[in-house]
Amino acid sequence: MAGPLKSGKVKTNINLSRKKFAIVVAEWNAEITEALYSGAVESLIKNGVKKQNIIRKTVPGTFELTLGSLWAAEDKSISAVISLGCVIQGDTPHFDYICQAVAYGITEVNIKTKKPVIFGVLTTLNKQQAIDRAGGKYGNKGEEAALTAISMLSF
Repeated sequence: MAGPLKSGKVKTNINLSRKKFAIVVAEWNAEITEALYSGAVESLIKNGVKKQNIIRKTVPGTFELTLGSLWAAEDKSISAVISLGCVIQGDTPHFDYICQAVAYGITEVNIKTKKPVIFGVLTTLNKQQAIDRAGGKYGNKGEEAALTAISMLSF
């Protein structure tokens, strides 16, 4: 996701009212991922996407976002996928393995399906950093992920 997409609107020459978006949301760290989801949905609707064209899919955790995103992207009616999760560093290297695997996995889904599959995963050192990025002082990265999806469809 890129910083310049914080404006709330994306200039596009495509009719977004006809595009379908899948949002794949990890249940783990639900307080954060639900805020990201709300930001993404609000952003899509603000940019002209019809509410009925936003399909939510839920997976247990961030690691499962890769397969969930692949399944969503394989649906021919879906134009773009937004993958939302949150991994907060703990005391073990588990954080590193999950973050690396999911980043690689989402990249592979993009390449395999040739569709925009947006990496909307927070990888933070603590819960406060996640809160700050899920509607807090640094905005809502779910909104930015939605704007990125729209931008990529306009490519």
